[in-house]
Amino acid sequence: MHPLDVVKTRFQIQRGKNDPSNYKSLRHCFRTIFQTEGLFGFYKGILPPILAETPKRAVKFFTFEQYKKLLGYAALSPPMTLAVAGLGSGLTEAIVVNPFEVVKVSLQANRDAFTEQPSTFAKAQQIIKDHGLGLSGLNKGLTATLGRHGVFNMVYFGFYFNVKRIIPANKDPTLEFLRKFGIGLVSGTIASIINIPFDVAKSRIQGPQPVPGEIKYRTCLKTMATVYKEEGFLALYKGLVPKIMRLGPGGAVMLLVYEYAYGWLQENW
Repeated sequence: MHPLDVVKTRFQIQRGKNDPSNYKSLRHCFRTIFQTEGLFGFYKGILPPILAETPKRAVKFFTFEQYKKLLGYAALSPPMTLAVAGLGSGLTEAIVVNPFEVVKVSLQANRDAFTEQPSTFAKAQQIIKDHGLGLSGLNKGLTATLGRHGVFNMVYFGFYFNVKRIIPANKDPTLEFLRKFGIGLVSGTIASIINIPFDVAKSRIQGPQPVPGEIKYRTCLKTMATVYKEEGFLALYKGLVPKIMRLGPGGAVMLLVYEYAYGWLQENW
């Protein structure tokens, strides 16, 4: 799935059709990366998500359950409780993953050959040395990451569990698996469509600036407004296809693992 993430980031950081280095299509992007950067070019920035994956997923699902319990004391309807719990889990998750995302995007934006780019740890050290640990350094783009994860999880969990209640369960294990997978697939797809403007803003803030030394993309909402003004509404949806290809089925698999693992723990603990 990581090659799709690299392609998504490349589309999101390119500015306007007049840029001679622009990718013209998904196929053109894959071909160009392979020809100029080699096969390993598709795996740039893979170490940060590997390091963040376990704590990220643990935070996502654990905090969702905790927020859901806390919200049980509030006067909210069940559908609203699930959506708000998802929002809370996404905001918490964003705080954990943002430093990893800053390093990942910096590496993915580099168009040099894989062997010529700095290592993950060298890139992290460089960011900390030049800009520190704050909102200009290793936590750059935090507001956009909060928006991306908060909105995604709110739609993702809210849609999945509410729709699962409406569509009756099936006694046949195979059909029940397909029911859950289908709802999860739609959940991940819809969440990706709704949250991608935050993703574009995040990539612009964390990626290379148009003029070296000058910060053009600084805050989430201002970055969205700038992209819309200069490049049009559809620019806020750059990278949508590879994002859906990754998070549609990926989101379904995550929810299935969570459901079966949570059910097993309830039965055996």
